[in-house]
Amino acid sequence: MSLSFRRTKAIARKEFLHILRDPLSLIMALAIPFAMLMLFGYALSLDVDRVRTVVVDASRTPESRELISLFLGSRYFEVTNIANAPAEAEQAVLDGKAMIALSIPHDFARSIHLGQEVDIQVLLDGSDSNTANIASGYIEGLVGNYNTQLRAQYSNLRGAVVIPPPIDATSRVWYNSDLKSKNFIVPGLIAVILQVIAALLTSLTIAREWELGNMELLLSTPMRPAELVLGKMSAFFAIGVADAAFAVFVGRFIFDVPLRGSLFDLAIAIVLFLFGALCWGLLVSAIARNQLLAYQMGLLTSFLPSFLLSGFIYAIENMPIPIQVASHIVPSRYFIAILKGVFLKDIGYSLLWPQLLFLLIYASVVFLIATRRLNQKLV
Repeated sequence: MSLSFRRTKAIARKEFLHILRDPLSLIMALAIPFAMLMLFGYALSLDVDRVRTVVVDASRTPESRELISLFLGSRYFEVTNIANAPAEAEQAVLDGKAMIALSIPHDFARSIHLGQEVDIQVLLDGSDSNTANIASGYIEGLVGNYNTQLRAQYSNLRGAVVIPPPIDATSRVWYNSDLKSKNFIVPGLIAVILQVIAALLTSLTIAREWELGNMELLLSTPMRPAELVLGKMSAFFAIGVADAAFAVFVGRFIFDVPLRGSLFDLAIAIVLFLFGALCWGLLVSAIARNQLLAYQMGLLTSFLPSFLLSGFIYAIENMPIPIQVASHIVPSRYFIAILKGVFLKDIGYSLLWPQLLFLLIYASVVFLIATRRLNQKLV
């Protein structure tokens, strides 16, 4: 018995009408992507800049003021206060008013003129270890540049030949030259949105059919499970495509994330990923017959893996080996790699075919399992 387009179309029409008659589900499907994009795009930032800094200048000399001016002129630091004593600066860090306390000793200028090594104390709030580690690197670079300037300045005053450093490393950042975290976050966020919306909406809707007893009636008709899956999926597929188009539009024109690759390549990846995510939601609904359990299972198997194990925020290479192995079965990992490749690197199928092949295999396998599971539910 072959698939019937007429029966599949009838189920699809039923689902479209049901969605239109249930405005709450439709609003949720359209509002959640907008809310997530605005929240994550504006509020979630991995950029470390304008770190609150308090300074203690015991030297009060032109040399110490020059060092402080480097911090004042840097976008990575925000000098909030010039403290009178180290204890005052330490209290500011303790109270959370500053993350960095910079203490310049009273013999700062004298030691520099004598050519002696001088120590400045930098206290960092390690309760936010990631920011503290990055800020520490910024301080080392800033102080290192100041040290180089002083060495050249005093060598010229003494008539000595300034010996340039033997190695001069010049760094160039590709694909995200301004190192903006939104260029990293927004493409990955598209994958998380589609995974959550597709899995949760389909699982909740089909679970409601089980609770109302409609699913048994549908499965008792001549309709085949594959026709039921495709028909049920079509309405949510249209919503998912609309959500994806909206997310791409917002990322490109509101957050100004560059889209260097082909829209056609991006569309193919979205279709494959969305189809697999919808099939997964249907599989969850076939396993759980009530909406509460379907919601919990959908959240556990879609949002958490997409957020934690896909490389969206946290680098997979830094995770323990067992977690890295487990991440290979998370489809969002491959879709996010495609999104970043298309958005930022202009990578085509020649390099992205392994990720596309995985999404195709994943969608096919989950579709077959979902149809078999629905068929077994009738027994």
